[in-house]
This record gives sequence, structure tokens and C-alpha cells, in this order.
Amino acid sequence: MNKVILMGRLTRDPEVRYTTNTNTLVASFSLAVNRRFAKQGEERQADFINVVAWNKTGEFCSKWFKKGQQVGIIGRIQTRNWEDENKVKHYVTEVIAEEAYFADTKRDGTAGGENFENTFGSTVSDASEFSVQSDDELPF
Repeated sequence: MNKVILMGRLTRDPEVRYTTNTNTLVASFSLAVNRRFAKQGEERQADFINVVAWNKTGEFCSKWFKKGQQVGIIGRIQTRNWEDENKVKHYVTEVIAEEAYFADTKRDGTAGGENFENTFGSTVSDASEFSVQSDDELPF
């Protein structure tokens, strides 16, 4: 099974290009993902992971994701290699995004900003509206 789940901050805005043969949208960006632990006396390290998103997922990422924003990505790891015009072989490992999510809180003001809210509506900021007073109110 090849499944990757990442949460990190975008190091740059997604870069969009289109394939030459089929004119398919491809968005690429890098995530800074903090490592879980740090050595005593040292700052926590981050890994910088390249992500590629195709078609609708790529369109979503290019439209809503911005540098510094925290996002969640679910996808798979893919490796590829090629030889350039100087006969130098290149190897790359990247995550192919299958799902993309906002991971910032709305209060941060970085979850897509005003345009996102106008398009998709606002989210619930106070969960107390949905509190359950007794077990009798539960539907299961």
C-alpha cells in the first residue's frame, strides 16, 4: 500500500503548468513538514516535501493555497528519473496529491480569506450551538 498523509506549511505559492500533449493542469508546490521530535537542546527540524497535484485537485490547490498556509495532503509517493540533454540522470521523489485540505483555523485568516468564505459560506466558530444536553438527544 502506498499512502501518504502530510500536514505542513506551503513554502511558496503553487506553480501551475499544463502538459504539452493533453493540456492537463499540473500544480506543484513544496510543504515544510515539522518532524515529530527534536534532539535535546536543538530546534525541531522540518522536511521539505515536493507535492504534485493534477487536474481538479491541482486546480483547487492553485486557486486556494498560498505561501505560508497550513494544509493537509493525502496522496501517494512516486519516484521518477530522466536524463537531460547533457546526458545527466536526474532522480526525484514526490508526493502525488489525491486529496487536499485546509488545515489553518478560520481565525488565522489564512483559510482562503474572504473569497473562500463568499464561495463556500462561513464555518461554525462556536461549537456550543451544537452541544448535547443528554444522551436522549443522540440519534444513535
